[in-house]
Amino acid sequence: MTQVLELVDMASLLDDLDGKAASYRSAEPFPHIVLDDVLTSEAFAAAVRDFPAIRDEFWRGYLHVNETKYANTQPDTWAPSIRSLAEAFCTPEFVDFLQRLTGIDDLIADFTMDGGGLHQTLRDGHLNIHADFTTHHTHQDWARRVNILLYLNEEWPEEWGGQLQLWDKDMQACQATVTPRGNRMLIFTTTVDSFHGHPEGLTCPPDQARRSLAMYYFTREDAPVRRATNYRARPDEKGFKRAAITADRWLVAGYDRLRRRVGDTDVAQRALTRLARLRGKRR
Repeated sequence: MTQVLELVDMASLLDDLDGKAASYRSAEPFPHIVLDDVLTSEAFAAAVRDFPAIRDEFWRGYLHVNETKYANTQPDTWAPSIRSLAEAFCTPEFVDFLQRLTGIDDLIADFTMDGGGLHQTLRDGHLNIHADFTTHHTHQDWARRVNILLYLNEEWPEEWGGQLQLWDKDMQACQATVTPRGNRMLIFTTTVDSFHGHPEGLTCPPDQARRSLAMYYFTREDAPVRRATNYRARPDEKGFKRAAITADRWLVAGYDRLRRRVGDTDVAQRALTRLARLRGKRR
């Protein structure tokens, strides 16, 4: 518990937890909460200082129609200050907080970073509206239930964009937005229709990136619903753009099935990249 307290302001998280839980569970368009100043000031400063550089060799690009972002899912390559944060978010104390907040029992923290890890999005980058994949790729009886996103920019002016949009299950309207302010955490329940994303290209300076740590929590289920990431077009996205979003979603689903069978592969990733280039020519 001592290490957690050195990194995470658990006293603030636990303060009025019943009220936070009520707010979380009644939130629209799906259960979520935004919490500021989650890390201690020292831990946040260290994470900002030690976050991997934009051109760090361990970034892996996910560059296709529905997203243009980079991820590092290898905690062994992270600075100790950031790896320690991920470890803190896997402790019984923090998982118990999540269970009491969300009302979901028996949560399993995932230090393998299946879909999680460090993320950065550069200038002009985007992430189209989507619902996340629903089961772990290795532990396929694990159903994905809760996401946490911790933003790790020292500053993020509103005019840079990148506000995370939360959409209703019918994909008719954005009902909430979250600015990726530093030391802010978004927690939300993952379902087949918890649609979210930041679909507009970032306008931050070229030497800046939208930076975050994502962690996911699961429960063990006998027959979990298994779906790949489900990207969806917004109502004003029509014609070729809508078709490209749909085609890319099918490719992502194929990549997901292949990954579950043979492990991670770059074959489908190359196809996704080619489609993205075609979309760029048609703009």
